[in-house]
Amino acid sequence: MSRLFTRHVWEIQQPFSSLRTIKARFELLPPLVSYHGFSTTPHRNIMEMTGFTENQMTVREAINAVCSQFPNTYWQEHDLKEEDPREFHAAMAEGGWLGIALPEELGGSGLGISEAVMMMQTITESGAGMAGAQAIHANVYATQPLAKFGSKEQLEYTIPNIISGKWRTCFGVTEPNTGLDTLRLRTIAKKQADDSYSVTGQKIWITCAQVAKKMIILARTTPLEEVKKPSEGLSLFCIDLDKNASGLDMRKIRKMGGRAVDANEVFFDNYKIQADTLIGSENQGFKIILHGMNAERCLLAGEALGLGYVALKKAAEYARERVVFQRPIGMNQGIAHPLADAYMNLEAAKLATYHAARLYDRSKTDESIKQDAIGVAANTAKYLAAEAAFTACERAVMTHGGMGYAMEYDVERWLRECLVPRIAPVSREMIMNYISEKVLQLPRSY
Repeated sequence: MSRLFTRHVWEIQQPFSSLRTIKARFELLPPLVSYHGFSTTPHRNIMEMTGFTENQMTVREAINAVCSQFPNTYWQEHDLKEEDPREFHAAMAEGGWLGIALPEELGGSGLGISEAVMMMQTITESGAGMAGAQAIHANVYATQPLAKFGSKEQLEYTIPNIISGKWRTCFGVTEPNTGLDTLRLRTIAKKQADDSYSVTGQKIWITCAQVAKKMIILARTTPLEEVKKPSEGLSLFCIDLDKNASGLDMRKIRKMGGRAVDANEVFFDNYKIQADTLIGSENQGFKIILHGMNAERCLLAGEALGLGYVALKKAAEYARERVVFQRPIGMNQGIAHPLADAYMNLEAAKLATYHAARLYDRSKTDESIKQDAIGVAANTAKYLAAEAAFTACERAVMTHGGMGYAMEYDVERWLRECLVPRIAPVSREMIMNYISEKVLQLPRSY
């Protein structure tokens, strides 16, 4: 167990003084506005907790302590004003949580994706929703390929600055003209005489680019027509996002949910990057980035679970308390049964999610666990969790009736945000294509 994690264990095991210790960490942050008591999500579990490891339970308790500093009204206001939750990011960084799945020698906690999934689920489940998760999750999954394939300088200089919160990072893969057809992306990194690169192209839906110092970007270094397979000729870089440099432009996208974190179009026009920004070997970027993609699917599944559980808990509480026709509305099977169904869907998705995370972690020491098996598990988990979350959030709004449409009850915010794990980073339809081909061995349809 890492030294950092041992410290967290000790702190939350102390009676009451532990919470004061954690709370004291945030005294230097800007003061939060006053909050309505009814808008704070209480931390009573409806998720069945049997079967989780001691590490996972410790992470959950510690992250709940951090998130308790940021009640639902904090997220309501940041969503409304489209303000970055910098205080939350700073709090997570100060506690060392941005490095939860990175090696101790790089300043991380030395834990796995299984613990990171629990962390991300706990964040969304606290009421922070996808905005809270998106404020930090690229720091978790985008650093996985960097930690595995990065140069000595990248490992010793870049990663510690990301873990400390000094630098924020974003992930640059998606493009407007290729969408999910990643192997045919059009952003080019052209090598120059001095071994530097000139990047030209466009990325879209890049979360936190406005506040990021670094971008993990995938670009083509060998033209598609010159490679044997489309998966070849792509390279991965960890680049500076210098907003004042020539050749870089960003445009913020106004969006439906998660408005506290920015999403962007990013344009490159002969943007200069240095040779030492290359991660691993040139033209091997797609193989390298897969180490981040499976982790990302696991994390998104956990985030979806958290959204579903918090929405369902809120709906159940409302159904118990709301009296119409002289009886709680939860007595009606028309209310109770859809919520019970949503709960069972979430519990099933939970099992798939933590199974995928365990496979990912164990594959590092168990050569019998193949990447294909991890891919199937991670995609399945993401699909099931996203669908379960959408069902729970939609039924939570409907259970609240007219008040489900009111901002202060939060369920409308969670419904808007739960569409993210359904759409990103890969659509439901592409996951079904993947399972059809890889598992059922059916002909490829695209």
